[in-house]
Order: sequence, then structure tokens, then C-alpha cells
Amino acid sequence: MLTLYIIDNCDTCRKARKALDEKALLYKTHDLRKDGLSAALLEHILHRVPLVEVINKRSKTWRELSDEEKDYDANSARQLLMKYPTLLKRPLLEKDDGTILVGYRDGDYDKLSG
Repeated sequence: MLTLYIIDNCDTCRKARKALDEKALLYKTHDLRKDGLSAALLEHILHRVPLVEVINKRSKTWRELSDEEKDYDANSARQLLMKYPTLLKRPLLEKDDGTILVGYRDGDYDKLSG
């Protein structure tokens, strides 16, 4: 089963859910704001996707960080993501094989089958 890591009120996440629904694909959601981001889940994601690809530098959360916080290393980035789960690019779609697709643009899920 697919897992879609989202933030419920995110427009891009809504588009991703709609695309999965239109393809009638079974998936479960994990809302990073409501369900949280555990250290284990963060490491699970980072084992599959490089850190530089999952930090959303276009987010309001990123813009509100201090310059010191933005000058991160791998350890401080993990701490930032734990403190501010909305810094994760979203949606993150984990396929059955463990591959995680980052973000969503129209057509990204066209090759998925259920």
C-alpha cells in the first residue's frame, strides 16, 4: 500500500490525493502536523531521500527561521525538521518498494498502478 505523507491543508497535497483517488489507488495518509514526525519516521525518510531534497526552502516556516538556523549541518537539520515538520517538502509518496517521491506536479503519478 502507498503511504502519502502530507499536511492536510496544503494545496499540493490535495492535488496529490486527488490524483491518487482518480487512479483508484489504495493509500494511507500520515499528516505530519496532526500525526507528528517521530525521529524514527524522519530517519526512515532520510534513508530513502537525501536531506537536501526534503527541506522545503520555499515554505513560510523556512523564511521565518533565523540565519543561524538556516546555516545547518546534518544534525541541526534533523533537529529543525523534528521541531518544524512543515519544513519537509510535501507530499512525500512512499511506494510499496520503499521508494519515496518528493513533491507533486501534474502527471507525477501517471506511472503508478494498483
